[in-house]
Amino acid sequence: MHILNSTPDNLKRNYTFIDTIRCISMMGIVGEHSLGENNFAHGSTKSWAFIIIAQLIKFGTVIFFLLSGFLIGDKFADYTPGQYLRRRLSNTLGPWLFWSALFILCFCVNLFVKGRMYHDGRFTLSAILDEVKSVYLYTNYWFIINFMVSITLLLIFKRYLYNQYFGLTLLVITLFYCINIHFEWMDPRHTIAILGFILFLWLGVQLRKNWVAVDGWIKGCSYSLLVLFIVITFILSVFEIQSLQSGHSVDPYNTLRISNVIYSLVVFAFLLKIKEIKLINYLRPRATTYGIYLIHYVILIFLIPEIFHPMHVDVAEFNLTALLLFKLLTFVLAYGITWLLVMLLNNSPAKRLVGN
Repeated sequence: MHILNSTPDNLKRNYTFIDTIRCISMMGIVGEHSLGENNFAHGSTKSWAFIIIAQLIKFGTVIFFLLSGFLIGDKFADYTPGQYLRRRLSNTLGPWLFWSALFILCFCVNLFVKGRMYHDGRFTLSAILDEVKSVYLYTNYWFIINFMVSITLLLIFKRYLYNQYFGLTLLVITLFYCINIHFEWMDPRHTIAILGFILFLWLGVQLRKNWVAVDGWIKGCSYSLLVLFIVITFILSVFEIQSLQSGHSVDPYNTLRISNVIYSLVVFAFLLKIKEIKLINYLRPRATTYGIYLIHYVILIFLIPEIFHPMHVDVAEFNLTALLLFKLLTFVLAYGITWLLVMLLNNSPAKRLVGN
């Protein structure tokens, strides 16, 4: 525990900068999901606009793992690994099961109603089981499974937490997933890369241990240099997406693309440089982030389409400006409605449903 005590006490009490980064990262994730799929012609202006926006906000997942690793250091000071894992399971698993089950229920109701309307025979046990598999492997609900596995493995190897060879091993594992995206020796989708994200938890732990030195380095690094690195890694990330699309990859926007990993780390450094945006405090990110993550996908898939349905919206007919405005409106509605719902739940007897 002497390692933790080397960090200033006020850091343990003040996580405002983490709340700011957490909120921005969640906005990026909701924004990414609000974009939907790139169904535009390859090489078209709309397709390029989609790729650019998708990559611009493609940093949230890596940053969430980094932040979680950062916070583990403090928790290890207060709890044994077993106690910490039990608390994590208690606060995380129940809400995740509830909202993922609600998503599946909404799908079943939707399928049943359409089956009665169109008599298409799609309401079958096979279709429901396929959706269950899809929900837990390929939608946003994959994250909690991967996160809990990563946390558990990190706790199992806690004695090696500050061992550089352990970190090197995790780096090799992550690099395998990065390379596999291009060669597809196994399913390359990042949502089932069950060991691919442990490295970022480990890096977060190292960041917490060496915070004074890292913070000093960040303060000494100019904004212009960080922005330059963001631009360079962003361009490389867009190029990698294009390369994967040309090769007909099943997941060209994969979070574990090597270019995106580096891009996410540089964006994280930039956000550490900014540290705090006071306006974000009004959104109460510490109390709402997990709830937004759990609920926003239900809102996006089942509520937002119903809002636009009476307007007979045809996205395919939009010009580029109208398309961008429509996607922005989708994000604002999804994030806003979800935030309000989480706030209502936080102030009700059902607040445990959002992980509090």
